[in-house]
Amino acid sequence: MTVVWTGMVAVSVLFGALTGRLDAVASAALEGASAAVTLCISTAGVLCLWSGVMEIMRRCGLAEKLARAFRPLLRLLLPQACRDADTLASISANVSANLLGLGNAATPPGIRAAERMARGCGGVASDELCLLVVLNTASIQLIPATVAGVRAACGARAPFDILPAVWLASALSVTAGILAAKGMARVGLCVRRPRRQRRGAPVRRGAAL
Repeated sequence: MTVVWTGMVAVSVLFGALTGRLDAVASAALEGASAAVTLCISTAGVLCLWSGVMEIMRRCGLAEKLARAFRPLLRLLLPQACRDADTLASISANVSANLLGLGNAATPPGIRAAERMARGCGGVASDELCLLVVLNTASIQLIPATVAGVRAACGARAPFDILPAVWLASALSVTAGILAAKGMARVGLCVRRPRRQRRGAPVRRGAAL
């Protein structure tokens, strides 16, 4: 991302210099910075409100109940990782926190689960670890507080009227991500099996090497 943003700035300055509009580039940069600060301040209230509500839900035990409800499904998706009780608990807490929009609360259990799943992989991510990353990237959110906060700051009368679309889009993205991860895992398994067979095949005497 550093390269991308640096390249964008460099290209903007270069074209501004070539077209003789450096003053317009500088003015746009200042206006953008001011608008970013205004947007952050205006969305802070909404984010604080929903973060507090979700923290109450976590402390009253709703997050733990959601984690327990997800465990049968996680056992189907991640059978090897879920054999360990601690790993299963961490994954369940991570998924349920993402579902409630608790991004900060979802990070620690996600890291713990990834660390435990990475043991014995020899520095290469396993198929189930990749699937865990997919579940975190394309997670379903019941309450998209961040997007609603941005819409409220931009003057939307009903910031949460996007909920059905968000639920549908996130469900489709999770489904597509799971299918892609499972499909790639099968492709990788089919590729690895012939290699193992070739490595383990006995060499006949007299055969040319």
